[in-house]
Order: sequence, then structure tokens, then C-alpha cells
Amino acid sequence: MRIDVVTIFPDYLRPLELALVGRAASRDLVDIQTHDLRAWTHDVHRTVDDSPYGGGPGMVMRPEPWDAALRDIVARDPSRRPRVVVPTPAGVPFTQSYAAELAEQDWLIFCCGRYEGIDGRVVDAWADDEISIGDYVLAGGEVATLVMVEAVTRLLPGVVGNAESIIDDSFAHGLLEGPVYTRPPVWEGRAVPEILRSGDHAAIARWRREEALRRTCRRRPELLDRIELSDADRAVVASTIVAAHGGGDDPPVTGVEDAVTIAERGTIGDGPAPSGCASSHCS
Repeated sequence: MRIDVVTIFPDYLRPLELALVGRAASRDLVDIQTHDLRAWTHDVHRTVDDSPYGGGPGMVMRPEPWDAALRDIVARDPSRRPRVVVPTPAGVPFTQSYAAELAEQDWLIFCCGRYEGIDGRVVDAWADDEISIGDYVLAGGEVATLVMVEAVTRLLPGVVGNAESIIDDSFAHGLLEGPVYTRPPVWEGRAVPEILRSGDHAAIARWRREEALRRTCRRRPELLDRIELSDADRAVVASTIVAAHGGGDDPPVTGVEDAVTIAERGTIGDGPAPSGCASSHCS
């Protein structure tokens, strides 16, 4: 894969030379090139921005340098067409599945905006994707690009030594990954769950699935609406709700129907009102 990054702060992208992404580049698994947008300006001040039409605070990045940069970069390899990505808080949310989609591409170009953003005309003309990494605003697109490039690169064949680590990632099966442990078996009085030391691979797989379900229900319940849950999965989700609500004297939850009853009732025994899992699997 080839990845080009256009920015007015090339040094911001130097972390791409380190760790996993840097090693992938050194092994020719990915070719990452960073470009200074100011190289495509023609005035003594190397101007890339101007005041916005219609008034308002801040400055907007001019279209001419961006168009010139993209034309030049694309012309260097006319046999391929790149997928052009603009990081922006107004974009489509970046997800693991989005990373997997981008990892299937042969060539990506990331356009790192600054100030109030890139002139909308050049975005309309060039961008295939406008992507947000979260509901917050950064000073520019460089940090978002670092996030996306690492997420994409680690999915490329041969980049991660143990391919199973990618399969078990958070979101790989639509769930957050559960807790992980290593030696020593007991640290500061806290023991590794005995089942993980049992050697029973089927039981360990079940435990990990259940922990992933519990963590997802507590932290990202909306993800549960995107995957198919078995009856056993639903029972775990429902019992997680009971635990979050204080338990009380109610009988154990055995399935999603009990979870529906819990949600409709609004409380568990004398416990507090529900405030945890908000998935439709839980209500």
C-alpha cells in the first residue's frame, strides 16, 4: 500500500517512522510519503490560507495549493487512482470496519486541514471520504491521520506478527475486547482469573466472550444493536444489567425477555434506576 500525507506540518507525522508503522515501512509493506503543502505555493510568504467568505472567525485553507499538490502527487503514478481522505470533525465516524475498508485500497492520500478547514470546493472536487475520529475538535488533521494510518496499516498482511491478535481485537467481532492478563499470577493481592490458567480452551473462549459482552454492555451498549446475539449472549447481557442495578432480591435473569421486563419496570428490587446498558437488546 502507498500512503501520502499532505500537511503544513510535516514533522507532526514523524511518529509514522516509529514502532509498528515504521517497521512496516522499513519492510516495504507500506510506502508512506509526507508532503509539505507550502511547496505548492508561489508567493514569498508561502500563503495557504485566507479569510472566509461570509465573515466569521479564523482562516480557511485556499484551494489552489491543495489542487496543485493533489494533481502533482497523483500524476506521479498515473497507473493508479488514490482514495483521497480528508479528516474533519464534520465527517463520517471512523470505525474498525472503516479501517478494514481502507486497508483494502492500494493507495490513500490524507489531506490534513488546519484553521477552519479546507475550502469546500477542493474538498468536493477531490475527497472520496471525509472522516471524523470523534465528537471533538482538534487543531488540525494530523493527529486524526496518525490514528487512521496506524489503524489501517496494522491490518495489512504481514504487519502484525501474530495475525490472531488482529482477530481478537476490540471491535473485530463487534464487541469491545475484555480484560487481558500476564505474569505474575498474583500481583498486589489480585489474582489472574483461574479459568485463564486452566488450559481448557473452550472454557477460556466462553469466558472471553462473556467478558467482552459485559464490557460492551457497560461502556458501549449501542454496539450490541449491530451484532447477532445468541440466547447465551443475551443472558450475559441481561445479568450484566442486574449487576449494574444492584441486584436486590429478584430472581436471576435468564434471558432477554427478563431484560425487557427489567427495563420496563425501571428498577431492580431496591436498587437504583437503570443507568447502564441502553441497547435494544437490554430494553
